[in-house]
Amino acid sequence: MLSHEKNRIIFDCHSDSYAWMSQRAWVEIDLEALSHNVRQLTKLLSPRTQLMAVVKADAYGHGAIVVAQTALKSGASWLGVATVPEGIQLREAGIEAPILILGATHTPEQIQAIAQWQLQPTLISPKQALVFSNTLEEINYDSPLPVHIKLDTGMSRLGTNWQEADEFVKLVQRLPYLTIKSIYSHLATADSPDPTVMKQQQQRFETAIAQIRALGIEPPCLHLANSAATLTEESLHYDMVRAGLVIYGLYPAVHLNSSIDLKPVMQVKARVTQVKIIAPGTGVSYSHQFVAQQELRLAVVGIGYADGIPRNLSNKMQVLIRGQRVPQIGNITMDQLMLDISALPEIQEGEVVTLLGKEGEEQISAEDWANQLNTISWEILCGFKHRLPRVTRVSG
Repeated sequence: MLSHEKNRIIFDCHSDSYAWMSQRAWVEIDLEALSHNVRQLTKLLSPRTQLMAVVKADAYGHGAIVVAQTALKSGASWLGVATVPEGIQLREAGIEAPILILGATHTPEQIQAIAQWQLQPTLISPKQALVFSNTLEEINYDSPLPVHIKLDTGMSRLGTNWQEADEFVKLVQRLPYLTIKSIYSHLATADSPDPTVMKQQQQRFETAIAQIRALGIEPPCLHLANSAATLTEESLHYDMVRAGLVIYGLYPAVHLNSSIDLKPVMQVKARVTQVKIIAPGTGVSYSHQFVAQQELRLAVVGIGYADGIPRNLSNKMQVLIRGQRVPQIGNITMDQLMLDISALPEIQEGEVVTLLGKEGEEQISAEDWANQLNTISWEILCGFKHRLPRVTRVSG
């Protein structure tokens, strides 16, 4: 069975169409792994705590619609996005679950779209709250719009200062076109082994909530935990947790690796497009940063930095072919990269190369690349461009 969703291809990966549809390079999404990760997370939560699956940035490059659908079927009850268009995309796909826009929205056009598509915005300031209320009044919106109050407890990003939370909430309470759905904040150092700053942020959050309750206002929902905090301790869970990286099968920090059983959801694969023998002294790729010291069997692979392979991995990365590691050589180019396959003389054109993923006992993860590049696995996942089809495994 085969269906198309923009540039996303969904089919049974055992069908005859598999080889044809993924001929150059592709990103493979394992929905069973995704479902497993969501179920594992829900086991950590008390019955009163809901799970928000964060699917912003096209679900960290995995495909927002199919990820959202799978996460909701597996135990999530909310979705988190960064922008209004991301929320609209999910609604257009027929997804009816509540969707929180985590980013800032200010313009009348954005506000009208939020109302039209029944999205739920984050309010970060009194000024923004007034713009929302005035815009909704102008369009004669017929019921209060659910909104979420964000407090800055130490991230120094979006949100009203936690010390001004009570005044902010009082203002929003008075605005007839708005109704408070939740109050939340975001942790800056939840992935650190040292919990000092995280605990300080939690205490500030608790203090702000206590001041709000002293006004006689009971917040309907509180949430603070991101992926790392969800894995750290139950006191951070409150009424909902917002899980991003962990639902995609990666750990936010090494010290949390044993806290839950996760399965990576994404694999990145490509095909060998040419095999050749080069002589000793031959340079490979732009600038000849690699020069063969002996006769070498070289494979060209049809994937490059325009697809999301970081050029800074040139001459550093390894890939998997037939379950064995082989080194990448020369500068990674826009559409192609080269491998030294001298140890595998039987490799021919058309064979599959695994850049991220598992073959046999060997595995290369986004964390491996991130460590080599001194960055984070979030950036690696989000970097794979949309000219790579997302090939989604469908069980059955």
